[in-house]
Amino acid sequence: MSTLAVAMCLPAIFDLIIGNPNWQVFLLAAALTLFIGIMLVLMTRDNVRKISIRQAFVLTTVVWVVIPSFAALPLAFADLQLSYTDAFFEAMSGLTTTGSTVMLGLDSTPPGILLWRALLQWLGGIGIIAMAIVILPLLQVGGMQLFRMESSDTSDKVMPRTTQIVTYISVLYVALTVLCAVLYWAGGMSGFDAVTHAMTTIATGGFSTHDASVGYFNSPAIDATATMFMLIGGMPFVLYLQALRGAPLRLIRDSQVRWFLATVVIAVLSMWFYLVGDLEGQVFKNFFRVAFNVVSVITGTGYSTEDYSAWGPFAVSVLFFLMFVGGCAGSTTCGIKIFRFQVLCATAKNQMYRLLQPHGVFIPYYNRRPIPETVTESVMGFFFLYALAFAVIAMGLGLLGLDFLTAASGAATAISNVGPGLGPRIGPAGTFATLPDAAKWLLSFGMLLGRLELFTVLVLLVPSFWRK
Repeated sequence: MSTLAVAMCLPAIFDLIIGNPNWQVFLLAAALTLFIGIMLVLMTRDNVRKISIRQAFVLTTVVWVVIPSFAALPLAFADLQLSYTDAFFEAMSGLTTTGSTVMLGLDSTPPGILLWRALLQWLGGIGIIAMAIVILPLLQVGGMQLFRMESSDTSDKVMPRTTQIVTYISVLYVALTVLCAVLYWAGGMSGFDAVTHAMTTIATGGFSTHDASVGYFNSPAIDATATMFMLIGGMPFVLYLQALRGAPLRLIRDSQVRWFLATVVIAVLSMWFYLVGDLEGQVFKNFFRVAFNVVSVITGTGYSTEDYSAWGPFAVSVLFFLMFVGGCAGSTTCGIKIFRFQVLCATAKNQMYRLLQPHGVFIPYYNRRPIPETVTESVMGFFFLYALAFAVIAMGLGLLGLDFLTAASGAATAISNVGPGLGPRIGPAGTFATLPDAAKWLLSFGMLLGRLELFTVLVLLVPSFWRK
């Protein structure tokens, strides 16, 4: 809460310098948020102790609900004609790095608001990395215990180690943001656009300062920079840290990274060959157009240079399924994650071997290490709940009157934290502003589910969780 209040001061100062009256809104929202944050600290400082697994589940979910509730205040109180429902949707989309938006006329929106949207995604990105390193492996959510490190322990002895790792990664995160901003500026963006887009690119969030997204700039250099840093944001930050510490080959040898890059290459080439005769312009120029939009979708960034939902049925089908894929564990991306597909493939391969040799002993491997049975069970459960949650949200949107494409792609983009959906209404050329309020709340819940890897939220709905 206190960190959020400090972050609100940045757009307040920016608006004050340029003479925009919204600085008062940010200042009041920061004061209220800081007051609540300090009160919470004072009430709990004498009760700090080792928390249980159940308390960790509750605390994680509550934090990701409370913070967007306060982050929405500047959006609701500013002169944007947004209801609190719209403001909460925008804030949840920002902090979960989803990128779906209800805002129209971004080109004329006050700079402080645009900076605040970028800050929300940037803070959400580093929060997601920290959660993937420290919390989710501890809670054993959806197979994330596969990445449990010494830093995931809760004993007093290793907590300084955890803090150190998160601090180093935060410094790296800032450095990559600065580098991305410099390259954007060198590619032709203004200083403000370069900074805001750098924050939303490295966080794979996708909020832009223009209605036309990155397509507004019509620059191959900017598109190339965005593509590169979206890929960087989609890979494990822990491996970057290890590479800087003298082990660069770990990044190359990691099977998850190789699978991720291979998936991207196959998807880009398939789409490029399919569209080679349909898109206007040079063949190689079209390759980069396709690469940008495919990488944006698979990493869940949500940037666009054009309305790719008009590329034809095959392209729409491929992009729809890429929404579910996501990047690597320990990155800023969401979705199912590559490692779960690897575990699923290894398990399926073993099952086929057992059919051929019923008495044989076969062990599935991930990254040349045996996969524990608990991980396999967690991943299987995750796939089932993911499909079930997608179906329930899609049917809920259908009950609210949305057409099939809007309901299905809306559910997919929410639970996978991608950003724009498909079709004329919520596709790259549209927004979520026209959806009914009930649909926005349902989609906000879907964003929360996807960001917290389903189990963290859904376990709270099980009656036995609350029994002693």
